[in-house]
Amino acid sequence: MFVELLLMLPSSLTLEAKWSLFCFCVAVILWTTTSLNSAYVAIGSVLLLVVTGTADQEILFDSLASDVIWLMIGSFILGGALQVTGLAGKLTDLVVSRAKNVKSLFWLLTVVVQFLAFFIPSTSGRAAVLLPVFHSLTSEIGNKQITKAMATLIPTIILVSTSSTMIGAGSHFIALDMLKEFNGEGISFAEWLLWGVPFGVVASIVTCRIVLALFLTKDEMQRPLASKKLSLTLSRNEKYTIAVIGAMVIFWLTERFHGIEIATTTVVGAFLLTLPNVGVMKWKDGVQSVSWNLILFVGAAIALGKSLLESGAAEWIMKKLFTITEHLEGESSLLIIVVITLLTLTSHLYITSHTTRAVILVPPLLYFASSLDLNEVTILFLGIVGMNYCLTFPVSSKALLMFQESGKETFLPKDLLRLSLYAGAAHAILMIVFYYAYWQWVGLSI
Repeated sequence: MFVELLLMLPSSLTLEAKWSLFCFCVAVILWTTTSLNSAYVAIGSVLLLVVTGTADQEILFDSLASDVIWLMIGSFILGGALQVTGLAGKLTDLVVSRAKNVKSLFWLLTVVVQFLAFFIPSTSGRAAVLLPVFHSLTSEIGNKQITKAMATLIPTIILVSTSSTMIGAGSHFIALDMLKEFNGEGISFAEWLLWGVPFGVVASIVTCRIVLALFLTKDEMQRPLASKKLSLTLSRNEKYTIAVIGAMVIFWLTERFHGIEIATTTVVGAFLLTLPNVGVMKWKDGVQSVSWNLILFVGAAIALGKSLLESGAAEWIMKKLFTITEHLEGESSLLIIVVITLLTLTSHLYITSHTTRAVILVPPLLYFASSLDLNEVTILFLGIVGMNYCLTFPVSSKALLMFQESGKETFLPKDLLRLSLYAGAAHAILMIVFYYAYWQWVGLSI
């Protein structure tokens, strides 16, 4: 049967491209239609490539040795340190204690979520930090509608603010590795901040306004809260964590001057945080804070994407997926941006996994840019921002599921769908406006 399926593919494709495409399609089908673990499916697909002789055995080993993998490992240990020391929760409590009413509380929560995106690498990790805060606040307020609104706001801002920073999601690392494989280019930490932070902040502000308007009445927004006076008293471990994180951020931002890559800096920071008798956690605990399932998935996804690129299968996918390409050559940048925006914004409807969307769409996006002689970095970044939007269904994100199933009466799927109708349109408009009003003037033009 496998041979028959391969023979059905166009003869213009090489045998290696056919096998790469076949393995890729099998992986996509299993990811979207079964409950099999995503990493298990990805590794199985790569092993099939190796067994059939389509790819060298080293493709999987090399991908796991990628700087992207080490950056993720270090970032997870950093996030673990923030949780173990209680620093993230303490800073959150300090900020939200300043709220005088429900409306100001929602705005302060938006600020906190945006801030956490710079230090905790996964959306589910940020959700885990904020879930206890959510339980404490909603129990104190004791209003079902406010509970629903807050349960909607926190994961929504977690997802919207993901574009602010390079470590905001694992899909960013996959995309960056594929970009480097495609043309040798990359995006520095500072460049991502320059492009991502303004968009993330504005998108978070707009989304918070939408949540307030859809779920709370004026009286509920103005409901007073009991004022609390909390002082920030830091322990020795918390001070040490802040010092290490501060040094890491400085080295991230100044990479071009000292030449130490982001991944190396992050691993050094993780090493310092787990130093015996000096660090804030044991090495064993630090390793346990790493999402190894995600690490393996990203490694296998990088290998699968590399096979698609090298065999020419990704180029073929691009030609089929972007059939409008032949009509776009010579057209205005607006039409191109609209196509990219709509395609990537709606991708979560049929590809629910965040990282899987990157694996499937990034190679075609890169070939799409190349075929029209566009800036690959710009098209990739626009695509990532679009793919980061995933608010329509609870299954689109673990962060949404964590708050929906938090043990309280929170939002229903129809509430999320109603929110997405407004937030999705706002996100699309923001992407287009940001390109013309900001991105194209700071080095991100097509």
